[in-house]
Amino acid sequence: MSQNDGLEIVRALDELQKERGIAKEVLLDAIEAALVSAFKRHYGSSQNVRVMIDPGTGKVLVLARKVVAEEVEDPKTQISLDDARAIDPGYNPGDVIENEVTPREFGRIAAQTAKQVVVQRIREAERGVLYEQFSNREGDVVTGTVSRVEARNVILDLGKTEASLPQQEQVPTERYEPGMRLKCYVVEVRKTNRGPMVVLSRTHPGLLKRLLELEIPEISEGVVEIRGIAREAGARSKVAVLAHDPNVDPVGACVGPRGARIQAVVSELAGEKIDVIPWSEDYSTFIANALSPAKVVEVRPDFISKVAMVVVPDYQLSLAIGREGQNARLAAKITGWKIDIKSEAQVGLGGIPRFEIDF
Repeated sequence: MSQNDGLEIVRALDELQKERGIAKEVLLDAIEAALVSAFKRHYGSSQNVRVMIDPGTGKVLVLARKVVAEEVEDPKTQISLDDARAIDPGYNPGDVIENEVTPREFGRIAAQTAKQVVVQRIREAERGVLYEQFSNREGDVVTGTVSRVEARNVILDLGKTEASLPQQEQVPTERYEPGMRLKCYVVEVRKTNRGPMVVLSRTHPGLLKRLLELEIPEISEGVVEIRGIAREAGARSKVAVLAHDPNVDPVGACVGPRGARIQAVVSELAGEKIDVIPWSEDYSTFIANALSPAKVVEVRPDFISKVAMVVVPDYQLSLAIGREGQNARLAAKITGWKIDIKSEAQVGLGGIPRFEIDF
């Protein structure tokens, strides 16, 4: 390596330390280690060598290292005590003697290797920064653009990196096309050699929770609290809310004027229906609320079995159950109770089959 090449590398390392925070000493250590491998690879040497780079000038020295031994078993890595003391009478067994063996043409190899190491470390540093940025966003919502579909996984461009929306995290009723912008929930961020692997979801209940927080100031400010979410992605969700201010209607705050706030969330979720219900510490009231939009006549909770018999008007039975049991299923999920739904006629006649749902 010429003097100019050496100075150029040193200046580059100084700039990297200043601009990217990559310690110059760390880079020098990495370059020296890479140069040892390069020396042995190019010169087929089995010597025990180390490479030293002058941090001021960038000058490269290859030093052969031999251990002083009373009996030499390997002349490539050992030197006899007599030969060592001929160099310096102060040497003792176990000491290491270094002798410069820098090949004349090694400068070109050193310059190329140094540049490769620097580029590699820059990429590693950038990947590390990206990982830190996205690992802090687990459980948050990000906006990305659909880039392509690979083996049923949807790949989204997040700007600085790409993310994967696996098939199991996709909403069955949604169709993802290149160029489409989506808000997704960050499920996991993994560290890989190619940079952070960001796993997204469109089905996670956390996506609905974060969208509500973004759209409804009362939730983000803590005036209204989300106490529970039950979601069947793409079809229907139920959200239980509680107001910490007696002057605030939690359901009204979430729905917004003419339903504008909740409609914005519905639009983001491609038309998924959202029932916002008031949470109550009274189990009977909460179970009745959870079966909204159906009207409930009576709730009879059994606290031992945690089964609640719910009586609804005859004409409300199908509404309480919902299509394919969806309304009752979501109500059971958000309350944590097994729900046994009967119509008034069934209760009056007794013994007539009823609809029973467990979450």
